[in-house]
Amino acid sequence: MEQQKLPNETAIIVLSIFGIVCCWCFGLGLIPSVIALVLAIKAQKLYRENPELYVNSSTIKTGKILAIIGIVLGLYSIGSVIYQITTIGFDEMMEQSRELMEQYGIEE
Repeated sequence: MEQQKLPNETAIIVLSIFGIVCCWCFGLGLIPSVIALVLAIKAQKLYRENPELYVNSSTIKTGKILAIIGIVLGLYSIGSVIYQITTIGFDEMMEQSRELMEQYGIEE
């Protein structure tokens, strides 16, 4: 019987990396990271049921680790924004961002 790849290997890696890249965008990276983690858990379960059917699960393990890193960084990003809003206030944050935009010549 010929061994095959686990399902969604590429999708798990791509979503995990995308989640890490986008985690600083107000936690937007949480969405693809959580999807990648769910897919990785399902693939690992499938591998444990029939290990002789599949090549190996190292790609899935890597994707799972990257997804967890993306989730942690996304939660940190959201927590950081919430902390800033509670300490200095939303209006002050907006004023600081307007000043930075004027300083660098970015038009609204």
